[in-house]
Amino acid sequence: MYDGDKIDDVLVDKHSILKSDLSNEYIRGLVDGEGCFTFYPGYKNKNGRKSKLPAFVLAMNERDKNLIEMVRDALGLRNSLYTRKPSIKDGYKRGNVTVLVVREFDQLKDIVIPFFYGKLKGYKGEQFTAWLEKIGSDPDVSDRYKSLYRLYKWGIFGKLPKFTEKFKD
Repeated sequence: MYDGDKIDDVLVDKHSILKSDLSNEYIRGLVDGEGCFTFYPGYKNKNGRKSKLPAFVLAMNERDKNLIEMVRDALGLRNSLYTRKPSIKDGYKRGNVTVLVVREFDQLKDIVIPFFYGKLKGYKGEQFTAWLEKIGSDPDVSDRYKSLYRLYKWGIFGKLPKFTEKFKD
C-alpha cells in the first residue's frame, strides 16, 4: 500500500506480489471471470470441412501479462502467450489483449480438464460441461479429441489418481 514513500517502494512490492505462488482457487476464480472453453478452427478434413479444435483460452489486458504467465507456469503449461490488438472497432480506445490458448490434446487431457473438472460453479461450470459435451457430439471434432469426452463420461477425471492427485486442493 502506498503511504507516501517513494514510488519505487510500491513497484518493488507489486513486483514481489507478481512472483508469489497462485493458489488453485485463485486460478479458477480468474478463469471464471476471464477465461473460456471454446473451439478454434483446425485443418480441413476429408469432406472439405474445417475441423474444430477444443481450446482453453485465458485473455486479459496486456498489463496483466505477468499474471497470465504465472497462471501458465503454475499449471505447467508449455504454451506461448500472444498479444493482440483489440478486434472491436467501435471508436473506443481499447488496450491490447494478451492471450493464452491451449489446444494441444495432451495438455487438455492431463492438465486443463483435470484442473477444472468438478471445480467450477455457476455459468462457467455450465460452460465447461457444455464444452465437454460438444466435444463428444460435434462431427467436426476429431476422434482423438472425442476421447476427452469419453474420459469425461466415464468419470475418469474424478476417479483416477493420475488426474486427481496432481491438482488436489
